[in-house]
Amino acid sequence: MQYMLMIHGDEAAQAALPEAAVKELMGAYGAYAQAMAQAGVLVGGERLRPSDTATRVRVVAGKTQVLDGPYAESKEQLGGYYLINVPDLDQAITWAARCPSAAHGTIEVRPIWAM
Repeated sequence: MQYMLMIHGDEAAQAALPEAAVKELMGAYGAYAQAMAQAGVLVGGERLRPSDTATRVRVVAGKTQVLDGPYAESKEQLGGYYLINVPDLDQAITWAARCPSAAHGTIEVRPIWAM
C-alpha cells in the first residue's frame, strides 16, 4: 500500500539554522532517502520551496481565484514529502519516525486513495 509522508516544520526556525546545521540535516535526509531506496519502499519525494512562494487556486461561482501565500498563521508548514510503498500503516509509521524532521517537526502519514 502506498503512503504519503508529509513533512511539516517551522520554516522560520529552519531558516535561522547555522550553515553547519543545515549541512548536517541535508546529510541526514540523504541517508534517509538512501535507506528507503535500498529497502525498496521509496516511490518518490521532493523538498518544497517555502510557503510564501505558494499559490492557491480555487473556483468560486465559476470564476477562478488565485491567492498568493502564505495562508495560515501556523507554527508548522509543509516542507516536503515522500511517497512510499509498504505493507501496512505500522511500516509507514516506522519510516516516518526515522525521518530527520520527526525530532523537531511533525510527519503526517496518510494512505493514498487509489483512483
